[in-house]
This record gives sequence, C-alpha cells and structure tokens, in this order.
Amino acid sequence: MIDTPRIAQTDARLTAVIHLTVARAEIQRVMGPAIAEVLATIAAQGIAPTGPVFSHHLNMDPDTFDVEVGVPVASPVTRTGRVTPGELPAATVARTVYHGPYEGLGVAWGEFMAWIAAAGHEAAPDLWERYVTGPESGPDPASWCTELNRPLLC
Repeated sequence: MIDTPRIAQTDARLTAVIHLTVARAEIQRVMGPAIAEVLATIAAQGIAPTGPVFSHHLNMDPDTFDVEVGVPVASPVTRTGRVTPGELPAATVARTVYHGPYEGLGVAWGEFMAWIAAAGHEAAPDLWERYVTGPESGPDPASWCTELNRPLLC
C-alpha cells in the first residue's frame, strides 16, 4: 500500500493556497473547485506551478479539516479572491508514497503513522499530501501516487 517510509529534510517553498475549514464529509466537494481556483489565479498572474497540487492539513481534528490546498510557485502570488500567498515549511519529515485511489488514503495514513511511532519518532500536529499523479494522469486509480509527509518534532 505504501512505499518504505524514510526521513527527509524539506526546504521552505513558496505556495499559492486557499485556506479551507470544512466538515470532513465536505472535503471532496470543496477541494476540486478550490484547486481549480488556485490554478486559474496563478495562470492569470503568469505564474506556473513548480510542483504538484498539495493539501497542507494544519492540525488534525477527526470532524473538521483545517487545510490549505494549493501549489508551489517560484514567485509570490498576489492575493486575489480566496487565493493567498503561503509557504510549505522547511522541516524534517517522515515521507512515503501511497499508490492507489484517494479513498484509501485513510488506511495509508494509519499504516504510515504506525511506522512513525514504531520508529520512535514524534509527529508534529500538521501534515501534507502531494498529489503526484491522479485522475488527470489516467482512469486507473492503481496508477495514482500521493506523497505523504509528516513533520517530526525534534
């Protein structure tokens, strides 16, 4: 389900994001339009994404998603509507890649978090997913790849 996790150091990355605070059940309904809005806004500003779409979950609540959805960018975006400049932080992270449909992410995160705990690491309150390949790359969910990143406390 997931690749062998590893520890990595990330650099801070400029981003263009929309911040959402929504009930867990609503995330699938609101995330796609938010991503489309971010991509349209950066295109209108002549800015290209420098990596895949991501979601940065700021804290983990079982009922509510407090999340930024967006893309990394090479230059700061100008605030337009709901789109704001942001940053993925520099951090030491545990990282793995999940292969499969988005519906399996919960199980993948459970497996990943078990690895983090078994390895003796303490996770920070946030996490992010990078949607490396998804529905835009083909209709077979088995070919989709999502990179899972969980910052670690030192």
